[in-house]
Amino acid sequence: MTFEFDHIFILTDIGAPEADRLSSLGLAEGRSRIHHGQGTTNRCFFFHNAMLELLWVRDSEEAQSEPIYRTRLWERSTNRNNDACPFGICLRPARGSEHTVAFSTWAYHPPYLPETMSIAVATNSDVLTEPMLFQTLFGKRPDRDPAERLQPLNHHIGFREITRVELISPAANNPSPELQSVIDTNQVNLRLGTEYFVELGFDGEVQGKQVDFRPGLPLIISW
Repeated sequence: MTFEFDHIFILTDIGAPEADRLSSLGLAEGRSRIHHGQGTTNRCFFFHNAMLELLWVRDSEEAQSEPIYRTRLWERSTNRNNDACPFGICLRPARGSEHTVAFSTWAYHPPYLPETMSIAVATNSDVLTEPMLFQTLFGKRPDRDPAERLQPLNHHIGFREITRVELISPAANNPSPELQSVIDTNQVNLRLGTEYFVELGFDGEVQGKQVDFRPGLPLIISW
């Protein structure tokens, strides 16, 4: 079974003002989406192989409603500056492995998707010290979208692909079986640290450059 890194979300303040710093670095912002019924909205940056999503809760009632509560998005958002992990990590099956999943899951049917579609959410979704883990069986590389749906992929800074995803976590010493399964796919690295943040490496990091977006955004970008 082979899996690919699809995207990561980072929970932010309303409106994700931190996205402006990414734009200032030379990233082209893609589409924004309101997740009707889930209570969230996003701002996204697309690369040839994956996506970076900044996500916030715009409707607390929807985010705490019966269909949504098991995702713990509300709790993650409200406690992201304390002891809750502010990330979500999504995998997708590689071509030829379309019907495989990397970890034990439950079927999440968000109201904004057709009834026949679901997202496979890891069964550790109530472990707030770990990222929300999920998989989309319908996911694919952004550069394989049809022309009418293609997002901005040409960035002024020149980034093409995310080639390293490293999660730094105070809870890294005792990962759940679900998180360990993600680590075992070799798509995400896990490292012990005193605070939650993520490092994204681009294009093999051959230029040896780095920007740290903390404390406003728990993100370091290297290229």
